[in-house]
Amino acid sequence: MLKQFLSIMSRFLKPYRKYMAWSFLLNFVSQWLNVFSFVVLIPILNILFKIDTTDYEYKEWTWDTLSKELVVNNAYAWVQELINVHGAFLTLVFMGIALIVMTGLKTAGYFASSAIMVPLRTGVVRDIRIAVYNKVMKLPLSFFSEERKGDIIARMTADVQTVETSITGSVDTLIRQPIAILVCFVTLFTVSWQMTLFVLVVAPIAGWVMGLVGRKLKRQSANVQRQRGGIIAQLDETLGGLRIIKAFIAEKKMEKRFLQINDAYRRDMNAMVIRQIAAHPMSEFLGTIIIVVVLWFGGSLILNDTHLIDASTFIFYMVILYSVINPLKEFSRATYQIPQGLASMDRIDFILQAENPIKEPEHPQTMPSFEKEIELRDVSFSYSEGRDVLKHINLTVPKGKTVALVGQSGSGKSTLVDLIPRYHDVNVGEVLIDGQNIKGLRISDLRSLIGNVNQEAILFNDTFYNNITFGVENATMEQVIEAAKIANAHDFIMESEYGYDTMIGDRGGRLSGGQRQRVSIARAILKNPPILILDEATSALDTESERLVQEALERLMKSRTTIAIAHRLSTIRNADIIHVLHDGEIVESGQHDELIARNGYYKRLYDMQQL
Repeated sequence: MLKQFLSIMSRFLKPYRKYMAWSFLLNFVSQWLNVFSFVVLIPILNILFKIDTTDYEYKEWTWDTLSKELVVNNAYAWVQELINVHGAFLTLVFMGIALIVMTGLKTAGYFASSAIMVPLRTGVVRDIRIAVYNKVMKLPLSFFSEERKGDIIARMTADVQTVETSITGSVDTLIRQPIAILVCFVTLFTVSWQMTLFVLVVAPIAGWVMGLVGRKLKRQSANVQRQRGGIIAQLDETLGGLRIIKAFIAEKKMEKRFLQINDAYRRDMNAMVIRQIAAHPMSEFLGTIIIVVVLWFGGSLILNDTHLIDASTFIFYMVILYSVINPLKEFSRATYQIPQGLASMDRIDFILQAENPIKEPEHPQTMPSFEKEIELRDVSFSYSEGRDVLKHINLTVPKGKTVALVGQSGSGKSTLVDLIPRYHDVNVGEVLIDGQNIKGLRISDLRSLIGNVNQEAILFNDTFYNNITFGVENATMEQVIEAAKIANAHDFIMESEYGYDTMIGDRGGRLSGGQRQRVSIARAILKNPPILILDEATSALDTESERLVQEALERLMKSRTTIAIAHRLSTIRNADIIHVLHDGEIVESGQHDELIARNGYYKRLYDMQQL
């Protein structure tokens, strides 16, 4: 656990070392002020109760003769001089003022040491969130097809918050309390090394008992975080599928499932919180036992006139010993909180340390423009070992031509086009653009050549203008309007409440399917890519919307190299060449009329659609 904690500290705390240094310094000063403020209690007690009647004389000293006894003697001599000059009451007042001043400085130091750690706490959490978000942006699409979206959201939100409260929130404690413990024990050794050795024999027993309580916390915390991820995943699925839930009258079923997840979360949370709650009363109880045992031991020394310690010094010793109990309790509480944060950090590292197979080339080649053709040369691909989705694909897409891909669901059409912008990398073979392997191109350069219009129009909860200009820098309003007109979107945009500044809702929820698709086409038109990928762009639309979208697509496809995945074969009759995929292989190629005449797979698909 310690090794993992130190690893996290080295990864995320490096930019904030100055805050830790200042916290260390302020805590060190504050703790010694705390001790000195209690030292003032000894002469106060002696004055009030007239415990010490010895006459002290000031002794000259040098660095060679400096000792604990000499310091104590001169301090008492100075206090007696004050009493002789100003009287006992005024001396008591002076001592009280000194106590107030040092306590004020001590508490100011505590406040400053905590306040200076706030930028560290918030900064580390910000850095973790940014690191996770940036990693999510870089991971391939296959990573998210294998993981639940709600669980990933939980890792980026709830788990990061837990890291803040348990790990970064404990950094201040892990700086302050060891300093407090060290200063107190140095003081205790200085006052009475015999009694302090006795304390060091008793204290580890209490520490061992405390350790028994915390050993299961990390595993329990991991269970809690996993259950929390399940709750968020369930909420995400419910909100995304409300229409189907209501249509199939499945509210009770979903409520039952949500109840089961919450009950499991509650059981794990109960076990974890009860174990955490046990830490404070147990440390309080064990601390009291230590105090009482030391009280018995110290009392026996005084009552038996051993002269090892006097009554007022013993009271000071007990005050300092009691002062060390609270740092020990806070330190033990931090050791309970840290395993919870480490469990969350494990879940965050699942994303941060996920391998990204899509690598940027070390020495990227340049491709200022697309000039000749796209070629897939003997390409095979599989998502999991042992089952090829594509098998030995050989395909050429000349510049300016329209190539259509057709086939039954699961034949590999979408996977094939996903290989061109490197959403996945081929297992066997090469994907070439103008004779260059795309693995040698910078990913941003490659994808800047390609525009996408998908079956599901992916829009953002923003304005029409920002959705159309998404990914396009410095676009003018005139260019946006022209793109919208070409996409048959300008009219319905202008009929909306604020025109191009109208918000379109979550995922474009305020628009019809045809309107969403035309906005996504306008976005592709504004990007003006030389290569266009159409993934069943009209398959989910009604007849009127399909006509408008098809008109927009035909304008978009002019003078562009287009790869179109078609569900409705009527939309690709005029393609320059049609490739028919079946079970991951190209089984037929040709133009529409040629393929009909062959009376093969394509003819069968065509006849089924006619029926």
